[in-house]
Amino acid sequence: LNTFLNLLDHWDPKSETLIQLGDLVDRGSLSPSVIHLAFELQINFKKEAHFLRGNHEQLMIDYMKGEDRLGVWQSNGGNKTLRQFEEAHIDPDNYSTWLTDLPLVWENDSVQVTHAGFSGIGNPYDQKNTNGLLWNRKSLINTGKLQVIGHTPNWDGVPKYSKESNSWNIDTGAYGGVCLTGIRLEDDGTFIETVSIPTEASDLL
Repeated sequence: LNTFLNLLDHWDPKSETLIQLGDLVDRGSLSPSVIHLAFELQINFKKEAHFLRGNHEQLMIDYMKGEDRLGVWQSNGGNKTLRQFEEAHIDPDNYSTWLTDLPLVWENDSVQVTHAGFSGIGNPYDQKNTNGLLWNRKSLINTGKLQVIGHTPNWDGVPKYSKESNSWNIDTGAYGGVCLTGIRLEDDGTFIETVSIPTEASDLL
């Protein structure tokens, strides 16, 4: 929460579009507050703020629908997230519709933003495809647009650009105490700068 708020200090909604890559929940100390912040931002900045679905949102959605019979979400941070909701006296179902409506992709003519990227293997939009937009950890294909993804942490805290796939991986291990990173791009995908915020200790479990 606090790390994300620090990053938002660098966002100007009057001139910039914010796109967040998912995984708002799990493995942090304040998941309910992070979801509420994202929810409020999207309400107040309908055209300027976009939130995508990550695999942890998908796990939470499956749990709330009663489709997580093996307890996968609980073993991947869901137990602690549920406890945080209980302690905050908030029903996670309050956000079920919003979470379910989160898209898998944001794109324009030049840029594609997803949680885990296009691998070229199977249906990328299949939520259970381990090589799809929620789960993929294989190399990305070149889609003809600049891809921006997260999901697989760069533990050195530096976002990585791949010329071959024309893609940025901007996951820099915020949940592991490294930093939360955003990149600023022109509408045509031209890179402007990196903004990295060290993870606040208060956000760590």
